Amino acid sequence: MPKLFKREFGEGEPLIILHGLMGSSDNWVTLGKQYAEKFHVIIPDQRNHGQSFHSDEFDYNQMSDDLLELIDEMGIRKAHLLGHSMGGKVVMQFALENPQKVNRLLVADMVPKSYRVDYETIFKALNAVDLNALASRSEAENIVSKYIEEFGVRQFLLKNLTRIDDGYRWKANLEVIQRDIQKMGDWQNSNKTFKGETLFLMGSKSGYYKEGDESIMETFFPNSQLQFIEAGHWLHAEKPDQFFEASKAFLL
Repeated sequence: MPKLFKREFGEGEPLIILHGLMGSSDNWVTLGKQYAEKFHVIIPDQRNHGQSFHSDEFDYNQMSDDLLELIDEMGIRKAHLLGHSMGGKVVMQFALENPQKVNRLLVADMVPKSYRVDYETIFKALNAVDLNALASRSEAENIVSKYIEEFGVRQFLLKNLTRIDDGYRWKANLEVIQRDIQKMGDWQNSNKTFKGETLFLMGSKSGYYKEGDESIMETFFPNSQLQFIEAGHWLHAEKPDQFFEASKAFLL
């Protein structure tokens, strides 16, 4: 199996950070360098994202296995794990399956339950960009802006656009991600538990948390705590300082 592309910073106890859907390791570089003052930070691009390999197989079992392979290849005995959104689902599944390899677990704006994933507008926006005729990044932004009003969301998505010799291409494997998008909302119920220390760090303005979700969290992660940051789903990008302080306090 091909290896995941990864960025590394700092020395100390390993801290592995997994990005969310349509994201990449690039989204976490600034925070990663801050964590690197205390940790050996490893930020991979997950399959079908960033600079990692494209694959027709795309689900949480595959991504959890990718993480296990990365940890074993690097000779890591035990690591702190931090995952946002889709990455949060991956680190939760990994911790349930490989508790002996996980130190502390930090899940950013995700709950261990199934969701309906609504990316229809995002895919319409990206598919409206004709890569064969595209002349510039600004042209792509103009097209995407007709579908997506939020500047920050557009910038996040357009980080997937990269220049190649004869034009542009998407880093993310849009075809497979679109095909399997509802799998990204799945959660496989399990009778396993992860008894290590766990923090669910949620955006108070995000719709991913619903009142009563604590009981679901505690079912799988009995030694968990819940904290909120006044932000939406991309809480680490909206309030990076608050996210860093809350996460650092938990991890140290």
